[in-house]
Amino acid sequence: LRPKVAQVEGVKFFMQSGQDISLGGRLGRTQYQYTLTDTNSDELNRWAPVVEDAMKKLPELQDVASDQQIAAPHIAIDIDRDAASRLGLSASVIDETLYDAFGQRQVATIYTNTSQYKVILEVQPEFQGDPAALSKIYVPSPAGAQVPLSTFARFKSTVEPLSLPHQGQFPAVTLSFNLAPGIALGQAVEAIQALKRELRLPPTVDGSFQGTAQAFQASMSSTPILVAAAILVVYIVLGMLYESYIHPITILSALPSAGVGALLALIFWPRVNYSPPSVPFQDLLNLSANIPANYDLSLIALIGVILLIGIVKKNAIMMIDFALQAERLEGKSPREAIHQACLLRFRPIMMTTFAALFGAMPIALGGGAGSELRRPLGIAIVGGLALSQWLTLYTTPVIYLYLERLSRLLGRPYRPSRVQEALTDAPRPALAEGRHGAE
Repeated sequence: LRPKVAQVEGVKFFMQSGQDISLGGRLGRTQYQYTLTDTNSDELNRWAPVVEDAMKKLPELQDVASDQQIAAPHIAIDIDRDAASRLGLSASVIDETLYDAFGQRQVATIYTNTSQYKVILEVQPEFQGDPAALSKIYVPSPAGAQVPLSTFARFKSTVEPLSLPHQGQFPAVTLSFNLAPGIALGQAVEAIQALKRELRLPPTVDGSFQGTAQAFQASMSSTPILVAAAILVVYIVLGMLYESYIHPITILSALPSAGVGALLALIFWPRVNYSPPSVPFQDLLNLSANIPANYDLSLIALIGVILLIGIVKKNAIMMIDFALQAERLEGKSPREAIHQACLLRFRPIMMTTFAALFGAMPIALGGGAGSELRRPLGIAIVGGLALSQWLTLYTTPVIYLYLERLSRLLGRPYRPSRVQEALTDAPRPALAEGRHGAE
């Protein structure tokens, strides 16, 4: 569409993917924004075009645009009030006449069976962009005569700012941009920051990302802390649950495979051409030449990775919980306990994994408005679950046995809790057997 729209004169066309969720709470001409602020508006107006031209040369960006409008043509109407008063014309009548001509006054509404249409009063389109059309505007006088506007007014063409945007009470210029095909947002952020250092902007000119780019920067700085805190909390809870410092590590050993699976899925997941609902399902999944989509590790994808922390460890929990009970209460060896746990817990593990996997499939394959934002969430969950399911069935028993050996080498054999000791030492309920035997 860009080459075709560029041929239309007087039209500025900006594109961005439709999303039903806007991150960062800021809207712009394109999907991402970079804002320059300065206490001196003249210095800001001088450097903003320089930064814009430099950003247009970056291969990582496209559709670079600016909201700076400091050279908009204006027409100043200087009214001779003495001449207007001699003709019986007041300022309010002149203002209403100009509003009728250029203010898009609604004069009526046409109602139909399915819709309604507003009737707007304005001059003919061929006169709207011509400053000479002002001399053809007539103002009605109290006597009923039509007085030409040029009789008591002079017209002067000037160049003035059309808008003066501010951010944090300082003059600001927002540079909007989209990402080039195959470029991640992190690469674009690094390119813009490197460009800022190369241009050597004055100390008073400050540049910051806004909207989705700002949310991405904040997430990249806080995500490692959030992931580490989540893993620490899970370790503490599992340690309290199993009364062990070792076996929570066995359960958490499934997390690396889930993270690797999520990243591989984001890299190699093929892009899907979605068709209208009337198209058959086999045409709905028409993969475009099986070219990898290279989905970005966006904020939504990071949410999927965090969700995997709580999902993938349930496989190990099912096996480790059963193995520890068999080892502690039935006196089985670690090898026998984990072998029996794998046999008995295989079907529940497969059922729960496929339930979560098929639950994330609609998000990964869904279309419609905003699907580009939601799809990385489903892709990360599907990839992490698929790889971790395949690996943890083999790695978890091995890690369990090795950590059991390590625990014994460290001289920390398992000591049953007081509740378990009471249950173990309690006498068997032989009363029912005695009655049955007596009968």
